[in-house]
Amino acid sequence: MAFYKCLFFASLIFSSVFVTMSQQACTPQAFNQKTFAACHNLPILNSTIHWNYYPSKGTVDVAFAQAVVSDSRWVAWAINPTSTGMVGSQAVVAFKRTDGAMSVYSSPIKSYGTRLEQGNLSFPLFDVSAVYENNQIVIFATVGLPNNVSVVNHVWQQGPLSGNTPQMHSVSGPNVQSFGTLDFLSGKVDTVRRGTSSVFRVKISHGIINTISWGILMPVGAIVARHFKAADPAWFHVHRACQMLGYFGGVAGFATGLWLGHKSSGVEYKGHRCIGITLFALATLQVLVALGLRPNKTDKKRVFWNWFHYLVGYGTIILGIVNILKGFDMLQPGKWWKFSYLITIGVLGCVAAVLEARAWFLVLIRKTDQAAEQNKDDTSVV
Repeated sequence: MAFYKCLFFASLIFSSVFVTMSQQACTPQAFNQKTFAACHNLPILNSTIHWNYYPSKGTVDVAFAQAVVSDSRWVAWAINPTSTGMVGSQAVVAFKRTDGAMSVYSSPIKSYGTRLEQGNLSFPLFDVSAVYENNQIVIFATVGLPNNVSVVNHVWQQGPLSGNTPQMHSVSGPNVQSFGTLDFLSGKVDTVRRGTSSVFRVKISHGIINTISWGILMPVGAIVARHFKAADPAWFHVHRACQMLGYFGGVAGFATGLWLGHKSSGVEYKGHRCIGITLFALATLQVLVALGLRPNKTDKKRVFWNWFHYLVGYGTIILGIVNILKGFDMLQPGKWWKFSYLITIGVLGCVAAVLEARAWFLVLIRKTDQAAEQNKDDTSVV
């Protein structure tokens, strides 16, 4: 019995090793009359990378090959010197133009909304070229490795073309899993699954927390304070609960934003960051003023406090919504997420507009009744 158990486990190990080797097996090839000593079949997007590494020079010759379903696709291979994933990557992009010629150029990826514009990379790049043959695009380049390291974070991708302009790639499936680490010296290649990336998980958490706190709870609290004061004092407790939950959620969102900024050295979203800092400062000031400097309702200074409270409060809400939308454009989680939030905030806006119209209608009726009552009193006096 022990023998069969050992045989069973040995067969499992052998089969797993066989499958792994069959998935990664790669035969070095010659491209453009140049032979590459090492290669690896990447497990995603039908891609293979070939290379010759020169430790003394700190350079590597690369041939990146990717199968495409048609010649109206672009492909890219990149090294990310600052982090894993797309943002911060220094890419080489290639595609077949409508006139049949190959277009190949370097493109630094600064945001999730990149258009793959041509630009200089943060490290040396030489002898860049590309060919299209046998339904695959092959990119050739000599890379000056950043800080002469042999292990790099690399990213590979493909997407559609509109004429001669690269378009956004898919944001699901293999297209969001095509990155990992590559050791040019040992030949070891690891694929980092996006779903297990700590940075990516924090990005998702950052977006969800801020959307709920700044983008939903804060507007709901403002609507309650504006239109439900007849339900005193319940309105005040609901308003305070929404705003405080929104604020503390915003604190968590601000903290995760600082962490992400620290982990994404060299990648900046200046607009998003500046709005976030302003938003957090205004919200903190609002909380401090509301808790410690609120005059009594009979105090003559109360009117000034009210104006400050209104202006800072509504300003915070507007900035929050703007920054959430900027965050969606940066993260590119899929159109449905942004569409869902737009529907949510649109519903809240419609509710606020209806309640505001109702309030002004009641004011108009009350003034009309008061005017009619005044006319009646004047007539009776006469």
